This record gives sequence, C-alpha cells and structure tokens, in this order.
Amino acid sequence: MKMADENVELKIISLLDRIRPYLNSEGGNIEFVKYEDNIVYVRMMGACKDCAMIDYTLKDGIEEMLISEIPEIKEVVNLD
Repeated sequence: MKMADENVELKIISLLDRIRPYLNSEGGNIEFVKYEDNIVYVRMMGACKDCAMIDYTLKDGIEEMLISEIPEIKEVVNLD
C-alpha cells in the first residue's frame, strides 16, 4: 500500500469515528473495511443495516462528508 493511501485511510477512520456517535444513537454502527482505487468500502451494521434510509445516510451523509474532506475519494460503497 502506498503511503498516501495509508494517510487517506487514517483520515477516513478519523472521520467515521466522528460520525459514529450519531449512528450509535439510532442503534446503528459503521465499520471501515478498506480503501482501494479511490473507493471507500464500509459495512453498515445494527439498525443501519436494515434501515429504509440507508442509501440516504450512506450517499447524502457519509459519502458527501468524506468526499468534501478527502477529495481523492470517488465513492463510498456498503458491503453487506
């Protein structure tokens, strides 16, 4: 893994840690899986996993925040 990717991963994890309390308050959680080819792979868990709003939370919330902070990111993908 390139050093730049390691730095991006650390930023991603830090940002996810900042939003985790909001997900926890709704009974959900998020797990960072990997960062590869400018795509962030996460696993939505708990109440988030089966929530009807998961796409909204993932794309309009988490993805938007990550891209605004880390322009290299192109997409955030949820792994089931």
